[in-house]
Amino acid sequence: MKILVALTYYRPHTSGLTIYTERLAHALARRGHEVTILTSRFDRALPPEERHDGLRIIRVPVWFKISKGVVMPTIVLAAGRLAWRADAMLLHLPQFDAAGIAFWGRLFGKPIVLTYHCDLRLPLGIFNGFARAVVQTMNNLAALLSHIVVTNTSDYADHSSFLSRFRRKLRVIPPPVEITAASETAAAAFRNTYRPDSRFPLIGMVTRFAAEKGIEVLLRAFPEIIAAYPDAKILFVGQYRDVIGEREYLQRLLPEIARYEEKGQWRFLGLLPPEELSAFYGTIDLLCVPSLNSTESFGLVQIEAMMHGTPVIVSDLPGMRQPVLTTGMGATFRAGDSSALAAALRSVLGKKSDRGPARNLEAIYVPDAVARRYEEMFHDLSKR
Repeated sequence: MKILVALTYYRPHTSGLTIYTERLAHALARRGHEVTILTSRFDRALPPEERHDGLRIIRVPVWFKISKGVVMPTIVLAAGRLAWRADAMLLHLPQFDAAGIAFWGRLFGKPIVLTYHCDLRLPLGIFNGFARAVVQTMNNLAALLSHIVVTNTSDYADHSSFLSRFRRKLRVIPPPVEITAASETAAAAFRNTYRPDSRFPLIGMVTRFAAEKGIEVLLRAFPEIIAAYPDAKILFVGQYRDVIGEREYLQRLLPEIARYEEKGQWRFLGLLPPEELSAFYGTIDLLCVPSLNSTESFGLVQIEAMMHGTPVIVSDLPGMRQPVLTTGMGATFRAGDSSALAAALRSVLGKKSDRGPARNLEAIYVPDAVARRYEEMFHDLSKR
């Protein structure tokens, strides 16, 4: 089956949406499908077209950027050429261009599945308000044109004004999660570098440095943690410089973070290769996910941590809270409440843990199982 996948940003951009798409696309390719990724050429240094790990990636020119979004009118024309040859189409929202792409699918009679990852939120302002309204209108149109709308959890769907409009089309499919186990040598090297003394608490974050991630909530909670655990440290994994649309946010928080860096209580590790990331999860005491709003719908990193037996502290938000609620590995706290976060951190740090992974996680979230669910939907739609 020839599957056309469309989304605004793809690799090397890093976000939960791009990681989800990459894992699913590779899993579909391993199952014998021909997968084409249609996306933006958000960085002019990227090639317009390439083949990478069995995937064909086509990037269309970006005319200009609006906040975190890109304007690329030619993507709809490119989609028309590709949709004609495709057997099925998979769209990832939020994406302004998805409605135009879905139009071609309907015109050519192709099965269209839309995966809704999260709500769109932009900074306050008249222009951003207008842009948000336009994108939301196009997202609604894309969902109307699609045959099936996929979401990660029923919890998020029950609290989403967008998804509530399309309940008859809705399917709940868990996101794809995979880990590369660290060798004993790699794990030991990581521990020796970042945790030579196992007595001090080590708190981890794995995310882009972005406003919706709630990094300032952890910063506000950290003094209370230090009061209880003076040697506590934070390791931040992920892109923190040159994050699209987040320069001001970084500049606002850097002075406070710098004070902790000087004391050795905060370290930026940047993007880690898979084996090092596995070693990271196996080294930290807990993972903190203090997201602020519905731009976050699940948090793949939670499952990654739990596969290593590492508990998670997560905001009590629809969708985001589900991994902790279903596994019991960690605690939730009221989103944005730094005191509640500090209390949750102290509670989990004060408990002994055998570091055993939650049962059956790999069977639920393995990319091949997720790809099989999509494959079944495409085949069912093709028979109609």
